[in-house]
Amino acid sequence: MRDIKEAALHITLFFLRDMKQVGAAEALQDELVLIHQRPLKSNLKKKYQSVSEGIAKQGDFKLLKNIYTDLCMTLSVSKQVNIQNEVQAADRLHESKEIPVECKNLFEAPEQDKEIRTVLTKGVAGIGKSISVQKFILDWADGKENQAITFIFPLAFREMNLKEKETLSMSSLIHQFFPEIKGLNLARIYKFKLLFILDGLDECRLSLNFDGNETCCDVTSQVSLDVLLTNLIKGNLLPSALIWITTRPAAASKIPPECIDHVTEVQGFSDAQKEEYFRKRFTAADLANEIIDNVKYSKSLFIMCHIPVFCWITATVLQNIFEEKINNDVRNQADEVFKTLQESNTEDIPKTLTQMYTHFLRFQMLQSRPKYDGQYTPDVSWDNDAILSLGKLAFHQLQRNNLLFYDTDLEECGIDASKVSVYSGMCTQIFMEEKGISLGTTFSFVHLSIQEFIAALYAHLFLDIHKKSVFDHHESTEQKNKNEAMIDLLKTAVDKALASETGHLDLFLRFLLGLSLQTNRPLLQGLLTQQDSSDENYKEIVQYIKYKLEDKKMSPERSINLFYCLNELNDQTLVKEIQTHLSKGSLSSADLSPAQWSAVAFVLLTSEEEMEEFDLQKFKKSDKCLFRLLQVVKVSKRALLNDCNLTYQSCSNLAKALRSDNNLIELNMSNNNLQDSGVKQLCIGLETCELEILKLNNCGLTEESCSALASVLSSDCSSLKELDLSNNNLKHLGVELLSDGLTKNCKLKILRLSDCSITEEGYKALASALRSNPSHLIELDLRGNDPGQSGVKQLNDLLQDPNCQLKTLKFLGPAAEEAFQNVKGIVGENLLLLKELNLSKRKLGDTQVIQIAALLQDKHCKLNTLILHKCGLTEESCSALTTVLRSNPSLKELDMSKNNLQDSGMKKLQNGLEDKNCTLKKLRLSNCSITEEGYKALASALRSNPSHLIELDLTGNDPGQSGVKELNDLLQDPKCQLKTLRFLRSPAAEEACQFVKGIVGKNPLLLRELNLSERKLGDTRVNQISALLQDKHCTLNKLILRRCRITEFQCLILTSALCSNISHLRELDLSQNKIENKGVKHLCELLKDSHCKLVRLR
Repeated sequence: MRDIKEAALHITLFFLRDMKQVGAAEALQDELVLIHQRPLKSNLKKKYQSVSEGIAKQGDFKLLKNIYTDLCMTLSVSKQVNIQNEVQAADRLHESKEIPVECKNLFEAPEQDKEIRTVLTKGVAGIGKSISVQKFILDWADGKENQAITFIFPLAFREMNLKEKETLSMSSLIHQFFPEIKGLNLARIYKFKLLFILDGLDECRLSLNFDGNETCCDVTSQVSLDVLLTNLIKGNLLPSALIWITTRPAAASKIPPECIDHVTEVQGFSDAQKEEYFRKRFTAADLANEIIDNVKYSKSLFIMCHIPVFCWITATVLQNIFEEKINNDVRNQADEVFKTLQESNTEDIPKTLTQMYTHFLRFQMLQSRPKYDGQYTPDVSWDNDAILSLGKLAFHQLQRNNLLFYDTDLEECGIDASKVSVYSGMCTQIFMEEKGISLGTTFSFVHLSIQEFIAALYAHLFLDIHKKSVFDHHESTEQKNKNEAMIDLLKTAVDKALASETGHLDLFLRFLLGLSLQTNRPLLQGLLTQQDSSDENYKEIVQYIKYKLEDKKMSPERSINLFYCLNELNDQTLVKEIQTHLSKGSLSSADLSPAQWSAVAFVLLTSEEEMEEFDLQKFKKSDKCLFRLLQVVKVSKRALLNDCNLTYQSCSNLAKALRSDNNLIELNMSNNNLQDSGVKQLCIGLETCELEILKLNNCGLTEESCSALASVLSSDCSSLKELDLSNNNLKHLGVELLSDGLTKNCKLKILRLSDCSITEEGYKALASALRSNPSHLIELDLRGNDPGQSGVKQLNDLLQDPNCQLKTLKFLGPAAEEAFQNVKGIVGENLLLLKELNLSKRKLGDTQVIQIAALLQDKHCKLNTLILHKCGLTEESCSALTTVLRSNPSLKELDMSKNNLQDSGMKKLQNGLEDKNCTLKKLRLSNCSITEEGYKALASALRSNPSHLIELDLTGNDPGQSGVKELNDLLQDPKCQLKTLRFLRSPAAEEACQFVKGIVGKNPLLLRELNLSERKLGDTRVNQISALLQDKHCTLNKLILRRCRITEFQCLILTSALCSNISHLRELDLSQNKIENKGVKHLCELLKDSHCKLVRLR
């Protein structure tokens, strides 16, 4: 019926186009497309509406909508694609630092301006990836979610592998997998949204050569399947189509990061969800509690329950054990065999992985047998040939790292593919076959861990039959005894597991060693032979593992697995040694071997406490110790590795850790000599990790590190939000390189570059980068650099830009910043942009000047002139400003006049003036209560360091003649730069000084007696001389003014000066002048004045 309707619509469409009815034709074209959507939805609903836990018995399925529980899925901040063994992934406690995301919102972008085309969802086997896909498709088919998507095409790699050698087009591939839409023309549906779900990347046997494959943009072009898929994922083919790829973590790296927009991860069960699972599984509260207690008893088992499939296995085993226990309690009679099995089955609750999986295999084999009319049969009838064939398949495919098999794989192991249902029936919920859509049949074990267990079991069966190791491929007539062959098998397996970079044999090795223990074999009676108990064998393999643990080059991942192996062998000796050290708190001083440090890591990883913070200083501050404890670092949120004598070697190891799954948010490596080579290594891991805070303060870095760090910052895979590069010699070249990383992809919010020798050019580069691309940066720390005022202005102006996100721009330390804000409040301007600061007559006091001094010491402050006239300062201010003179070459002029500095202040100031870094040119210290000692201090400073000082103002002080002489003599020193030395307060006194000097050839300030007889002075000169006499610097005792034509008015001027308590004059000679009676009267009044010190008057 649909075909008839479609044919009729095509005819109608033909005539509409012929009639030029474009709008109607396009509407009809859309209707034709939607005709194909209905049967696709119907078929997908039929296929995906049912589900089973584990692999259910035939016909035992439940509707997904009735049992589905939301799984925890998170959105990775980076496009991290890590190669990691799945046991490690399970062992890692998932304290997610990632963003939760609902499966239905998978293609919704957190940022409105970014479209999401390709999503990669990773998760270990059995974690729930397929269930997530199933729920997504079913909700779409039911019309509940994502109705904007017109077509969903689920393509499983396990089925597409069968097309590996064919040449086909995208259209033909879709039509083969979805025959119900055979008439759909993919070339005409560009208006509609398509979603391709590429399920099970880890099962893909294609090379996926993204770099080497040809470009394909046409859905009708005939190419290889590999070319089709790489072009689809890259966006060359159907660029508007959405792509969802699911995979185990180990295979995720097959897709280049640039082809992925988002990476999500199915996280599995949290500790609380594990308990919830068991309580839902068992409605009887007592049974649920007993099972939870038993699971928690073994840390390694409880961790493994993070995977839902392992929870199911554990629940299945423990349920059967407790049910058998109940059945056994009501039996009154039992033979010896029954008693033995009863003890194995019910009293020995599984405490290790080997024990758990042994129970699971036995119970699954029992399920495959017919029910016996209520008769309990404790033994299992093993089909040895079938298990041997299945084990061979598991072992050889594990060697190749395959978990998906086809007919040819089965035939290689002697399994008839046409009769494979026998195996599925015999090992219910262990081995499964799956019919593809008219493409063929695929086979696999329910879970990778089951394949690994069956492979280990096969290795022991092979040893029983052939009396040699399964790894021994040499034909030999000479047979080893069984004990030798067992040791050879176990040692070879240890070596092969350690040689694996991805750890794909880790769990296999655990099972292999566990099955070698006689205590784990009673349940396999009839399948594995019971060996004579050999303590020597046990001791030898334990000793061999401990010997391997001493290998300094062994990766931390492999060493931790060896401790899990010792756990399977029930050997706790190394662990107990370390627990003793931990209890004593003596690890930081202990001299441990590599094996013992690995034991420390194992103990910490399996402890009940969550690792929020790892501090290497609590252990041993060395590269070697860090290497052994890397696994602990990976499960911690904060790693404090600062001040630990680390080198570039640790950077290489940390890079590998960062590229694998980890919980790290903060990494502090400050105060280690990492150098550029180390940081370059570290950056390899930083580009794809989810680290948010990185501290590299004082790590011996130069501009060479900045290029690698810029690459990290600009990568859309990077999650860095805070970067500290302070106290490294980056210079402006380094900052220019680093600025290249501040692109739109950069997520950095805080950047610290204090004391990095950055100059003006570096500041300009930062300003330019932040102006052209207003990034996420909200805080920038540039303290301790020397950018010049133009550099400061560049960034300061940036803060006014409305597009700039920068909220905090730090140029100054806390004390300097406080001073900066205070001064800004006073003068209303940015001090860092000023050349002159005048704070005259403001009651600052010493406290505020000390703050201002901190500001002046900062290289960002380029103040030339500082005026602190009459600010209520004391000697304490001199001490603070001395530090400024020593450190700030910009300050050229300092005015501290009219402050009570005294001699003690001058002595402190002397230390600054003596310093060779002092470039002060003008210093004003008038009226500062300075006496002779202060002048001597100043003279000493200027003599010991003939500085840049060219002008010194000391007016209004009282130094005495010796003080004046100290400085006056200094002017004769040819090395002294001083050009102007002011002692006298008034210009008139200065004029008198120069006048007298011109007459007598000496500085009157150094004279005790001055004779100006027979000089016609006049009013002006007398005024000047009077001013000189009133200055504290003038210490004249005797003044002779005979025959100088002094009048009564001039006499009045002189007497006014002599009334001052400052004057030192004791003898005055006014003989032979026409002062007349009024002049005499003035002199009489002078003699009456108590301030007058005259002894002799002529």
